[in-house]
Amino acid sequence: MLGSYPVDVMLLATDLGVARRFYEATLGLPVLLADEQFVTFGCGGDSRLVVTKSTTGTAEAVTKASWRVDDLAGEVAELRVRGVQVQDLPELGTVDGMADLGFALAAWFVDPHHNWIGLLQLKDPDARRPGAGQADVPALPGSEAGGSHQERTAKGGKTR
Repeated sequence: MLGSYPVDVMLLATDLGVARRFYEATLGLPVLLADEQFVTFGCGGDSRLVVTKSTTGTAEAVTKASWRVDDLAGEVAELRVRGVQVQDLPELGTVDGMADLGFALAAWFVDPHHNWIGLLQLKDPDARRPGAGQADVPALPGSEAGGSHQERTAKGGKTR
């Protein structure tokens, strides 16, 4: 069923020109489709990032998308060379912008429209395997026991 199809990540932006410059020029993503309402960028495999025009933008400071990478330190260094500010998150124990989440190393940056974007280097290389079943993949941040993101947020818990 749906588990065998690619999924596209959708982000909001109030200014598509600014968003396009950031994702195309700064991050180096190729534009696949664009019109006055959205810009679609190509990513690894058949995944795509779609930025849609919004009058309000995003209101939540939580991770909206995350790339799985092989070399987190290398990607963080490349982002910094391109002028992207990698976030320092003391609550997650970041060192040089990177946090050890147990199952993965992670880093975050914020795009020009306040979308939090993550980078994740999984420690178990088999977890990246296409077609891995749910039982094979470790839980992602925000999916731990204790309720949904909305329930934790309502209780004052922070998520990224």
